[in-house]
Amino acid sequence: MKKYVLDLLLKHISQPRPGYVVLQLTSPFGALPEMLPGQFVEVRVDGSPSTFLRRPISINLVDREANELWLLVHAVGEGTRALARLEAGATVNVVLPLGRGFTMPEDSSWQNCAAQSSASLAAQSSASLAAQSSASCGAQSSASCGARYLLVGGGVGTAPLLYLGQELVARGCQPTFLLGGRSVNDLLQLDHFRRFGEVCLTTEDGSAGERGFVTQHSLWQQASFDRICTCGPKPMMMAVARLAREKGIPCEASLENLMACGLGACLCCVEDTTEGNVCVCKEGPVFSTDKLKW
Repeated sequence: MKKYVLDLLLKHISQPRPGYVVLQLTSPFGALPEMLPGQFVEVRVDGSPSTFLRRPISINLVDREANELWLLVHAVGEGTRALARLEAGATVNVVLPLGRGFTMPEDSSWQNCAAQSSASLAAQSSASLAAQSSASCGAQSSASCGARYLLVGGGVGTAPLLYLGQELVARGCQPTFLLGGRSVNDLLQLDHFRRFGEVCLTTEDGSAGERGFVTQHSLWQQASFDRICTCGPKPMMMAVARLAREKGIPCEASLENLMACGLGACLCCVEDTTEGNVCVCKEGPVFSTDKLKW
C-alpha cells in the first residue's frame, strides 16, 4: 500500500478522559488515502525540542463522509503531551498508512451482507442503537448477518478496535466489544463503540461492568465467536490468545512494541515469532497469535 507524508489540518481536539485527547484531522487538499483497521501513522511532534522522533499512533477512526482521520492520544511523555496541547487549526505532519492491519472479510458473500447491514444501520436512530448495546452481552441480532467477531481491548489499546468495528459492520459482520480497565476512568469512547455493536465492560475495581479482567467476563461462557481480535497490554493479549486457543477460535493481536521509524529500518520493534525475528512496524503490528511465541 502506498505511503504518504501529509500536512493535515487539526479540525477538532477533544478530551474523552483526563490524560487523553482525540485529534480529528482532515486533509485540505482532497480525500484522505485508503487506510485499513489496525494500521498506524507516524506523527511529527513540533514545538518539543526534546522530541526527535515521530510518535506511532493507531488509527482510531476514519470518517469518509467528513474526510476525517481520528487519533486517540494518551499523553504520557513529552511528545504525546505536546500533541495534547495542540489547538484546532494547527498543522499536523503525518506519515501514513503504516504496517499491516487486521484480516478483513473480502469475498462477494460479505459484500451482499454488507449492503443489508448498512441499510439496517441507516434506519436505526442513535436511541435504538444505544438500547441495542445495553442488551445482555452475547445476544445475537436477527437483523444482522455475517461472522461474529469479538474485539477485546484494554486501556488505550481499544483505539484501533473502533475503526475495526466500523469496517466489520460495513462488511456485514457482527462485532461485539469487550473492553476493560482498572476503573471506569480507563474506559474510553463507549458511545462511539455502541454505534457499531454490543459493548461489554470489565473493571478491576468493579466501578463499571463486571469486576475483574476481560478474560473473566461471563461473555466467554455465554456466546461463541468466529474470530477474536485484541489490542492492549501484552499480558492481557496473551491471556486472550490462550482462551482463543482453548476454544479453537482464530485470534489476531495488535502489538504495541516500542517503535521509532515505522518502516522497518531501525529494528527497535523486533518480535521473535515462529517465522523468526520480524519488525512489528512492517510485518505487523497485527499478527495471528499462532505466529507469536506466547
